[in-house]
Order: sequence, then C-alpha cells, then structure tokens
Amino acid sequence: MSARKILMLVGDYAEDYETMVPFQALSMVGHCVHAVCPGKQEGDTVRTAIHDFEGDQTYSEKPGHLFRLNQSFSAVRAGDYDALLIPGGRAPEYLRLDAQVLALVQAFDRAGKPIAAVCHGAQLLAAAGVLNGRACSAYPACAPEVRLAGGQYMDIPLDQVHVQGNLVTAPAWPAHPAWLAAFLALLGTRITL
Repeated sequence: MSARKILMLVGDYAEDYETMVPFQALSMVGHCVHAVCPGKQEGDTVRTAIHDFEGDQTYSEKPGHLFRLNQSFSAVRAGDYDALLIPGGRAPEYLRLDAQVLALVQAFDRAGKPIAAVCHGAQLLAAAGVLNGRACSAYPACAPEVRLAGGQYMDIPLDQVHVQGNLVTAPAWPAHPAWLAAFLALLGTRITL
C-alpha cells in the first residue's frame, strides 16, 4: 500500500469523535491527513463538540477538545489529494455556505475520488449537489436534506455503513469501525497482522 493524501474538512463544533478518531486512525495506518477549515491557517484550532445518545429525542452536546489544524485551507487543491473526509457535528451546517468548500467537494466527486461523510456531513454533500440519484446514510435528522438534494436516504443502524461508488456514508460515530474499514477499502489500504 502506498500512503494516500486525505483532505479532512472541519470547522468549529465538528463532532469530536468524528474528527479525532478518523484523523488518528488514518494517520496510524500511514496516510497523510490534512485537516483544514475555511478562514483558518495551519496551527489554528477549531472547537469540537461531543454528541452522545442518552435517550433524548436527539443527541446531547457537550464541549469537546481543541483540534489543531495541520494545513491552511488556502493552500489546498483537490487535485493534490486522493480522498475527502467530512466529519459531522454542527460544522457542516456552516461549511456548506462556503463556495470554496462546495467547489472542493464537487471536484472530489467529479474525479471519482473516495468521499467519506458521517452524521451531518451529508449536509455538505447535499449543498454541493453530489447526491442527486445516489443513496447515502446520515444522521436521521438530515434525511430531508438528502431527499431534497435528489438522493435516497438510507435508514440504517447507527453502527452501520453505506457504500455506493465513491461515497462512504454512516449515520454517526458508532459506525466508525465499519465506516473507516469501508473507506480504507476504497483507498486500497491493506492491513495485515
């Protein structure tokens, strides 16, 4: 396996686990992961939020960690990366308002490069217009956006993954094992024990 370059789009209040775990896991297996946020530079931080399922009608939110960016948003070009990763949380809600972010998502999709999105990451896919005629999973509250974008919402358990072509999507962080395994498979990553 050759190391892959992965672009991770984050922002303030990205879900903590959905940011930290993929960043660390993908780095651990030898991939280069660049975490970026519009308007921020390498070395800046974003605040994360911890979302948990505690029996309420939706997730609860608690303060997470400060996550340090390791690349400047202004320096990234889709052509320099092999794949895109979009954590959930509240960050996709405002990342989808940035024309440069939408252009990046569209460029990855046009090139057929792997795109992994979890939880509210589907909001960014919907806003970028890459879901028309495609199926994806997301946090259940995002189902209307997936459908309005012309996509088919896949209602799967929180710990499962859906793969269609270059899209690897999951409802929330409990799906990390399945979601990351499917993403690694698309990247051609092989892990042997």
